Amino acid sequence: KRIIKKKVFTVTMDRCFVRVIRKCATIKRKHERGTWITDAMIAAYIRLHRAGVAHSVETWEGRRLVGGLYGVSLGKAFFGESMFSEKPDASKMALVFLVGALRSWGMDLIDCQVASEHLARMGARSIPRAEFLHRLDAALAYETRGGTWTVPEQPDLFA
Repeated sequence: KRIIKKKVFTVTMDRCFVRVIRKCATIKRKHERGTWITDAMIAAYIRLHRAGVAHSVETWEGRRLVGGLYGVSLGKAFFGESMFSEKPDASKMALVFLVGALRSWGMDLIDCQVASEHLARMGARSIPRAEFLHRLDAALAYETRGGTWTVPEQPDLFA
């Protein structure tokens, strides 16, 4: 809340998907060598983005892209793939705005893929596989919100 109130960053959606995925592929991470985001994976996700199902959230400091994330939306579920941050709190800001937008659109399932302390601090929690599959089945029964996404006028940031 403090960072949002200071207006240090601005947040956009689907403005520079390719830059976000490439930054995710090249950002140095503690305790990791290399990346699973190969050129072939990047090309596949770009095709998904052009089809309107892969999306990015970008965090800007002025005109500089300093953080972001990308993932895939199907039905009322969002599958987070990767995030990056070049400034403290930049990826957190992207995640907060993504969650707010998804809530505003009636979406309530985000698959973070891999549990981490970072995501837990942001409110993520692991659920049993059976519950996940049940919630996923329910989410996939809805139409996918495709096309280019933009940040809603009043995203539900702290509900």
